[in-house]
Formats: sequence, C-alpha cells, structure tokens
Amino acid sequence: MKPLSRRIYAISAIVLAAVIFVGANIAIDATFTTNRVDLTDNGLFTLSRGTRNIIASLKEPITLKFFYSKKVAAEYAQTRAYADRVRDLLQEYAALSHGKIILEEIDPAPYTPAEDEATADGLTGAPTDSGDVVYFGLYGTNSIDGSAVIPYFSPDRENFLEYDLSSLVYRLSTPKKPKLAVISTLPLDTGFGGMQAMVQGTSRPLTIYQQLSQTYDTNMLGQNFTSIPPGTDVLMIAQPGPLNDRQNYAIDQFVMKGGRVLAFVDPNSELAAAGNANQGMRGPSSSSLPRLFQAWGVGYNINKEIGDLDLAQQVQTSGDPRNPVTAYPVWLHLTRDQFDAHDPITANLQVLNLASVGSLHRRKDATTHFSPLVVSSHKAALLDTEEVRLIQRPGDLMSSITPTGQQYVIAARISGPAKTAFPDGPPAGAGQAQVKSAKDINVVVMADTDIFDDRFWVRVGNLYGRQVDAPFADNGAFVENAVENLTGSADLISLRTRATNNRPFTVVQNLQAQAQAEYQQEAQSLQQRLTDTQERLHDLQQGQGDHGANIAMTPKQQVEIDRFKRELIETRSELRDVQHSLRKDIDALGEFLAFMNIALVPLLVACFAFVLAWVRRRRRARAIPM
Repeated sequence: MKPLSRRIYAISAIVLAAVIFVGANIAIDATFTTNRVDLTDNGLFTLSRGTRNIIASLKEPITLKFFYSKKVAAEYAQTRAYADRVRDLLQEYAALSHGKIILEEIDPAPYTPAEDEATADGLTGAPTDSGDVVYFGLYGTNSIDGSAVIPYFSPDRENFLEYDLSSLVYRLSTPKKPKLAVISTLPLDTGFGGMQAMVQGTSRPLTIYQQLSQTYDTNMLGQNFTSIPPGTDVLMIAQPGPLNDRQNYAIDQFVMKGGRVLAFVDPNSELAAAGNANQGMRGPSSSSLPRLFQAWGVGYNINKEIGDLDLAQQVQTSGDPRNPVTAYPVWLHLTRDQFDAHDPITANLQVLNLASVGSLHRRKDATTHFSPLVVSSHKAALLDTEEVRLIQRPGDLMSSITPTGQQYVIAARISGPAKTAFPDGPPAGAGQAQVKSAKDINVVVMADTDIFDDRFWVRVGNLYGRQVDAPFADNGAFVENAVENLTGSADLISLRTRATNNRPFTVVQNLQAQAQAEYQQEAQSLQQRLTDTQERLHDLQQGQGDHGANIAMTPKQQVEIDRFKRELIETRSELRDVQHSLRKDIDALGEFLAFMNIALVPLLVACFAFVLAWVRRRRRARAIPM
C-alpha cells in the first residue's frame, strides 16, 4: 500500500484536534459549568450555609420569574454581565432545591404581554437612550398567593445579591411573619419629618426599621402602653422614655414568661437630639431601664460614655479640604477584634459605626450570665457625658483620655436564671397573676442608640423612583441578627455581613494614629498661637480705626502691627510644616506603592528580558564552531 503523505497526516491531525476541542467543550459545558473556584477572602461567591438551609427547608414549591430584557440590554455590557451572574445564581438555587424552586426566565420585549406582566408584578423599568425600557428584576410567588419582588437589580447592591435572593425565598417560605413589638421615643417609623410628614405621605422611616418591617410584623407601642401585645415574639426597646411601674411590670412579666427582649439605651443619644431638633420635641437624650437592669443583673452608668483612642472615627472638622482629618474618640469604628466570634449575632460582623456609647457590666448581685458581644479596645476610658457635650474640639477630647487598659462592654447577652423586678407583688391596677422567677431569660442589651442613624452605616439612593440602600457598615445587620436570633432563627445571619466586608488600610490607619499622637499637641499649640495673634492684630487695627481715619498711626503702633504680621506668617508656615508631617509617612507609603505598581514590574520584565537575551547569546556563542 502506498504510504500517506505528510500533508494528509497534517490535515488529519488538524481535523482530529478540532473534533476533540469541540467535543471537550461540549462535555465540559454539560458537566462543569456550575463548578467554580472562589478565591475571595471570605468566599463571597460561594453559597453560604444559611442559603443552603433556607433552600433545604422549603416545604412548598415557590415560583421565581426572572425578568430580563435581553435585546434591549444587549448594548450595555455591565448590565449584561450582571444579568449572567444573577441567572447563574438563580439556576444554582433551583438545582439545590430539587424541584421546590421553579425558575422561569421572561424577556419582556417592548409592547408585548410580557412587558405588561412585568409592570403588573411591580418591576421597575430602566429607560435607555433609544427610548426603550430595560426590565431586570425578580418576582416570586408561593402556593398561598404570597408574593415578593426585587423591582430592579441595582448595581449598587450587587455585593448583596445572595442576601437579597435568599431573603426573598425566605419570606416566601415563611408567609406568617414573627411579631415584633417596639417601644421607642426615636423617630424609627416616621423619620425626622415626624407625624406631619407621615400624614402628608412624605416621611421616610429609618432604614433599619424599614428592613425589620419587611421581615417582621412590627407594632409600635404608644408611650402610654400598659401591656405587651399577646403573641409578641420579640420586644425591642430603643431609647425609652421614663417608664412607670405598670410599664416596667409589663416588660418584666414578658421576660419572666419566656419573652425575648432587645434593648438599646444611651447616655448621650445624638439621634434623639437630632430628632428633637427636627420635630420640635423634648424627648430624652439619655435613657436607661434601671429597675429592669437591676433584676437582670446589668450595671450601667447613664452619666458616662466611652472615649477610645484606638477606635476613634476620622472626621473632618473644617470646610477646608487641606486640613487633615481628625480622630473623634467618642465616635467609634469597631472591627472584628471587638466582636464575640462565637455568638451568632456578632460572629460574622465586620464593622460597626457607633456614637457616644455607654458601658455595661455585670452587677455583683447578678444571678444571670453576662456575655459581652461588643467591646471597646484597651486604649479607652469613661468620660463624663456633660463634659463631652461642652468640649468642641476633637483634639481636646483626645488629650483628655487616659486609657485604663480595660475593655468596656458596649453590648451583651443576658441569659440564665433571673427574679422579677417586683418581688413585693404587682403594682396597683396591674392584676394579681405574677411570675416571680425564670430559669432562663434571653435578653440582648446595647448601650447605644445611634446604631439606628442612617448616616453612620448606609447610603440611601434613588433608582428609577425606588429607594436603594447600600450599607458600608453592619449596623443594620447587628439589629436584624439580634432579632432573628431571639426569634429562634439564624439562616439569614450568615448572609447579611458578607457583602460589607471591610478591608481597611490598617497600615495607613496606624500611621495616622501615630502621627496624630506625635504632632497633635504641637498643632493645637500653633493653632492657638495663630488665633491669638490674629485677634491681637485685629484689635490693634480696629482700635486704630475707631479713633478715625485722619489720625496718623504712631511709629510704635506701626512697628507692633508689622511684628504681628510677621508672627502671623511664621506661625502659618510652622503650622503647614506640622500638617505636612501628619501625612509624610502616608505619602511616602503611597509613593512606594505607586512605584511598585507602575515602575517595578516593567523594570523586572526588562531585567528578565535582558538576562534571557544574554543567556541566549552565550549559548549561540558556544554553538559556533571555532
């Protein structure tokens, strides 16, 4: 037989390689498309255990309609990529549910019944330059006509995608909402507009309360309440006003009978002060539950708040952008080192931003267990609240703190045996049936109410007429985790904090703290000298002007004015040098990182190429016969 030519061999090999390539792609696409390698620090792209538990606990089927305008959105690469991720994640939910999640994808093309369906289901369309509308949302239903909707998958909440999807599935799978009763003088449900704005339809509740209302059957109790509504699963108390005996007794008996309480008190609530200023009210700026705390074994001083040198938030105290940010030690930026890693409420928290917080401790006569959930750093001290209100400059507050080396407790879980706060019997008019002791109470207490303040933890935006929340701290997650844990459920706890993982520049933060400790006193001294000089110069010039413009200035006065002007220029120069010193180490670090990213890699590549060329040249030189 005549042997095949090399050309035929080559063509056959190319055809065979093409067949193998296509076949391998088909096999891989059918087998491994759902397999992923998640290399993120906290597995942000891997379904959490909480999501798997929610899906596994589905008893009745639910239907999810994924609306996405394929053709209209084809020109928008970011939306198209995000839609692919949403679709992949929904398919993974459906695959894990073993038929309990029915997934439908609908393309609501313009002027079609599908577009009408999207509108009827509550989806929001995003307008485009061409005049068409992009629908990109999710509508879910359960077997008893319950429904839930994500009107539009906002890019601002892409990091929260798994939580939003799992929360929707959870709401559909548990149509009966747990009951949450709320006692508060804060404008949680009305926002700062008050009742007038609520009546006019222009009020916006605080974001945490909005989120709680989506998951729980919330009931704001009036200031004159005398009992806790029957069937209440959790009672949340936030900045309570003075409670009378009947109100204290109602809370006491609710706890003695097995009710769960989440309490927020504050020695200096800035949120309450802001609410009072906006609504013209005179609510309490400080709060406590003295009688109940004593029965629960909780110690708390309403006149003291924590100042912390390590956890101080950086604030801008001047409109001049050239001025460096300043550490404000009563506004705290807490990270994972301050949270109990074993309690489900705080185990997954990354960041809390709090303000003017108090300190809790276990009373010596307590019969309960006191478990800290959130603590200060070791570089903290207790400050008198009235003195803090009088001090205007953050630098003066920093200087007034002498760390005790003690970590102060900001939030704690109270559990175990407790006795009633009314050992002598119920107050008049409260009835006679009384539970005097409980084997195991479950109460969570935090000495701060500014955790509810939107400005400390969430950016609230507007997307096509709908509110979009983008958290940058875990304040909302702490409150929701606590309520959910107290109701006996914990499936969503592991999801709320995954997207707000804070990756701070700890080296930069340490450099800032070190520089401020080193130069803050000198900067304050120069600033005071600058202010004094300006005042003396102004007084001298003003005094001369008061005598009339026609009166000649004496040589001595002119010399004095010239001296003050020179001193003013010199002081400003020294102050600029100190302010530069505050940033020199940070600037040096930035320049080094810029060099690493911009110049070092090209230099290494060039050196490698040079060495490789040199090696090849040597090899060629050796290969040439002499």
